[in-house]
Amino acid sequence: MLFKVKIYNACIQQLHEKIAYLQAALNDLTQGSENDSKSSAGDKHETSRAMMQIEHEKISRQLSDALLQKTTIEQIDIAKQSPVVETGSLLKTNKGHLFMIAALGKINVDGTEVITLSMQSPLGQKLAGLRTGNTAEINGTQYIIEEVL
Repeated sequence: MLFKVKIYNACIQQLHEKIAYLQAALNDLTQGSENDSKSSAGDKHETSRAMMQIEHEKISRQLSDALLQKTTIEQIDIAKQSPVVETGSLLKTNKGHLFMIAALGKINVDGTEVITLSMQSPLGQKLAGLRTGNTAEINGTQYIIEEVL
């Protein structure tokens, strides 16, 4: 259980860092657009503003997604033990550890690589509801569930 808590905390930390980075990027972009509007004129200025607006919207979307992921993850009861794969499950498979929490990529905890994925991912959908000893196959790769933690 301690290993699962460490992975959970690493996920939260990764999201905090991502949110801080995106907020800083938005602030930089906002300051850049304010400075640009004071010093530019003409078509070049309009093109620059449009590009900044597109980038602002993209970063805002990413920030919104990260905040939603954080809220969703914080609502998960990490102490809950279930014999079937569900959100919050840590799986030990023949291909390594999988943490069914959110699509955050690979996290290294105590020297062990853990792949985090959401239940909505193709592999997450195949694993949902399975138990220890069950298998799931995706893209020709077979995952054997050795343990649901």
